[in-house]
Amino acid sequence: MRRGVRLGIDPGDARIGVARCDPSGILATPVETVPRGAGDLARLVAIRDEEEAIEIVVGLPRSMSGGEGPAAVKVRAFTDELAERMRPTPVRLVDERLTTVSAENMLRERGRKGSKRRAVVDQAAAVVILQHVLDTERSTGAAPGELLEEHDD
Repeated sequence: MRRGVRLGIDPGDARIGVARCDPSGILATPVETVPRGAGDLARLVAIRDEEEAIEIVVGLPRSMSGGEGPAAVKVRAFTDELAERMRPTPVRLVDERLTTVSAENMLRERGRKGSKRRAVVDQAAAVVILQHVLDTERSTGAAPGELLEEHDD
């Protein structure tokens, strides 16, 4: 298992959920919800710097069959911009099927209601994404997902 803080990102149309893990890569915890729009990428870069993250993992929404639809196209475009801004920190896309559903269910079970739940569901989804990555890497010895290649323009 690689040592170092990683950030998990769940990009949505209105908000971006952000989570981090401890330097040992054991436990993912929520960081904040960043509003989408002007300054969102700059804030994500600032969080990376504050947390001294060694890698960024971004949830890629796939259909249940594994295909990519319009939401995945949007996330890929966002992630391309993010990777450019995050250089030289590696950015990895990981399958996030059902993470928002899992996060909603977890928050509902803990008694979070309505607007309070919506306010933190993006962070909770980012936690689910990152925890899955950490657990997979710990059990297989390899980081899951698709590492975005650096482009020399």
